[in-house]
Amino acid sequence: METILSMLLLFCTCSFLLVLIKLGFSSTHKNLPPSPPSLPLIGHLHLYKKPLNRTLVSLSNQYGPILYLRFGSRPVLVISSPSAAEECLTKNDVTFANRPRLIAGKFMGNNYTTMPFASYGDHWRNLRRITTLEIFSSARLNMFSNIRHDEVKSLIKRLAGGCIHEYRTVEMKPWFFGLVLSIMMRSISGKSYYGEEHSEEAMRFEEIVEETFAMGGASNVVDFLPVLRWVGSRGTEKKFAELKRKRDEFLKELLEQQRRLKRNGGGGDGLVKMTLIDVLLTLQVNESDYYTDDIIIGIIWIMLSAGTDTSAGTMEWAMSLLLNNPEVIKKAQLEMDNNIEPGRLIQESDMSKLPYLQCIITETLRMYPAGPLLLPHESSHDCVVGGYTIPGGTMLLVNLWAIQNDPSLWNEPTKFKPERFEGLKETRDGFKLMPFGSGRRRCPGEGLAMHVLGLVLGTLIQCFDWERVGDDLVDMTEGSGLTLPKAQPLVAKCKPRAKMANLISQLE
Repeated sequence: METILSMLLLFCTCSFLLVLIKLGFSSTHKNLPPSPPSLPLIGHLHLYKKPLNRTLVSLSNQYGPILYLRFGSRPVLVISSPSAAEECLTKNDVTFANRPRLIAGKFMGNNYTTMPFASYGDHWRNLRRITTLEIFSSARLNMFSNIRHDEVKSLIKRLAGGCIHEYRTVEMKPWFFGLVLSIMMRSISGKSYYGEEHSEEAMRFEEIVEETFAMGGASNVVDFLPVLRWVGSRGTEKKFAELKRKRDEFLKELLEQQRRLKRNGGGGDGLVKMTLIDVLLTLQVNESDYYTDDIIIGIIWIMLSAGTDTSAGTMEWAMSLLLNNPEVIKKAQLEMDNNIEPGRLIQESDMSKLPYLQCIITETLRMYPAGPLLLPHESSHDCVVGGYTIPGGTMLLVNLWAIQNDPSLWNEPTKFKPERFEGLKETRDGFKLMPFGSGRRRCPGEGLAMHVLGLVLGTLIQCFDWERVGDDLVDMTEGSGLTLPKAQPLVAKCKPRAKMANLISQLE
C-alpha cells in the first residue's frame, strides 16, 4: 500500500510540475532567443554532455551565439560571442550581477554569504572591498613576494633532486598543486605545507579540494530538478554537508592555531610580519559583529580553493603545450639568457623584460581557460540582449572557451602560437580574451595568479631542459570539471640546464 501511495504522490507531483513548466514556456515573453526543441520536465537537460563547454559550442553553431535553454526548471541564457558578452557584462552588468542559488552555494558558500556565491548588494560589495584592499592589493602582493620566491626555489631544488646531469621523470600536477598550496598557506597562516614529503595536513586539504570539484562545485542535477529533493534520496545534500563539515573543521583548526599564535605574540614565518589571517583577525577586533569566524573562514576557503587548483591546472596545460612545441621553450630560454644576468634566478620584477614569457602564459589562458564557462550569473529583472528579451531570474552562462577558440575570431585557434600576443601588454583583449572574466564579478585574484604563473613557469624554463616521455606528443584531451583539467596527467622529463646546474646545486 505504501508503495502505491508513493507512486501516486510521484505521479501527482510530476504532473503538477509539468503544468508549471508548460505555463513557463507559454509565458508573456514572446521575443526569446533561439532555442532547440525541449522535453517536458527536463527541458534541454537531455542535450547535456561532458564537457559542457563543447556541447554548448555545438548548440550555438546551430542556433546562434545567443541561445535560450531550459535546464529543468531554470531558464538559461548561453552567450558565445564577444559582442553579446560585452552587452551582458557592461550595459547589463548590474542586472546580471547576481548569482543563482545553487546547492553548492548553500553548503560550500556558507548559505550564499561568500563572495563567489553572494547576491549583489551591500554584503557582496563589502567582501569585494576587503579582498581588493586587504588581500589582493599591490602592496599586499608585494609583501608576500619573498614567500613566492622562496617556495619556487624550494621547488627547483626538489625537482633537481640531486641529479644535476641526468633526466628525471616527474608527474607535474602534484608538484604544481603543492607549490601553490604552500604559497597560499604561508601567506594566509605562515605555515609551509610542503617539504620533502606531503604533510598530513596538506594531503587532507588536497582531498577536500578534489572532492569539492568532483561534486560539481557550481551546479548539480538537483539545482535544475528540485523534485529530486522531494521524491528521491537526499544523497547529494548529505555529501555536501559532510564535505562542508570536513572543510570547516580544517579551517577552524587553522584559524584557532593562528589566533593562539597572535595571543602569544607570534605569527608570520620570518618573511612577513602579518599573515592574511592576522589581517582579518585585526579587522574582527574592530568590527566583531561583521567579521565573524564564519566570514573569515569563508574568505580563507575561497582563496585556497579558487587559487590552488586553477593555477596548478594552468601550469600543467602550459607545460604540456611547451613539451609539444619545444621550439617555444628554446625561444623563451634565449629571451631569459639575453635579459637576465648570469648566475641568478628570474624574479617577479624581471617580467617586464620577458614579453615572450607573457605571451606563452596568455596563449595558454586563451586555449585552456581555468574557467571554460564563467561562473553563472543571474538576471535580477527583465533585460534586452542582442535584441532579445531575457526574463528576470535567467541564469547566464558565458562560454569563454567558445569565444577564445572561435575560428572566426582567431587565426588557427587550435595551434599554440604565443607570437599572436606580441605587443599585447595585458591578459585580455576586449571581450574576445578575458580569462579572468569581466565586469563587477571579474576574478579579484588575477594579479596574484599572474605573479605566480609568471614566476613559476619562467623559473622552470630558465632552470631546466624538458623532454617528453617517449616519442608521442603529450595527450591534450580535456577532462571533465569546472577548471578544465587534463584527462591524462602530465608526466615529463627534466634536467638542469648546463648553465644553471651550479646555481641550482647551491640553492638552500
